[in-house]
Amino acid sequence: MFQVDPSLIVRDPQALLQRTLQQWGGHAPLWVFAYGSLLWKREFDADEHRAAQAHGWHRAFRMQSRVNRGSPQLPGLVFALMAGGSCHGAVYRLPERQTEAVMHELWDREMSTGVYDARWIRCQTEQGTVSALAFTLSHQSPGHTGTVDDARMLQILREARGRYGSTLDYLVQTALELRARGIRDREIERLLALARRHGLPTGAREAMKPSDAPA
Repeated sequence: MFQVDPSLIVRDPQALLQRTLQQWGGHAPLWVFAYGSLLWKREFDADEHRAAQAHGWHRAFRMQSRVNRGSPQLPGLVFALMAGGSCHGAVYRLPERQTEAVMHELWDREMSTGVYDARWIRCQTEQGTVSALAFTLSHQSPGHTGTVDDARMLQILREARGRYGSTLDYLVQTALELRARGIRDREIERLLALARRHGLPTGAREAMKPSDAPA
């Protein structure tokens, strides 16, 4: 398991995991809602995969990343699910016999600092509504950046890197995956256009250096 600097931990991740598992209870399938990197770098098996829409939530590039896509010296940005609007993504049903093992792996990746609020949300799919676990963010969270002006955004896209690679690569890969799924996100497209205007690589092969490649 990846060891995070204790000074970066907002809340005890393991306590949050145990609470989430207790809420689930083990009596029904566990679904996870994906809206960012979980769409293109899932890293776990799923027994079922559906396109989904979460009403009352939106994808926001406003969560500070001091581990995965940035550092304490230069925090990067990642997507969070925030209240308001609507978000298109996907839901994954975890394998019944491996659910808890997958959850521990997922927690190490998404909740290493305890900054997200893991909650159960209703997701609409063509086959019906499911209750899915989603990694959300409050406006009051210390990880919430608020509005990031374009000058600061460009600095982050140029320089911020963490254990999984750069913020720029994260943005590009998410955009490519959303396009492949027929999902257009205006803010993501605006940020890519901003990056291109300032000479930053926004193609998948350009933006991802060998050290960034998914394991």
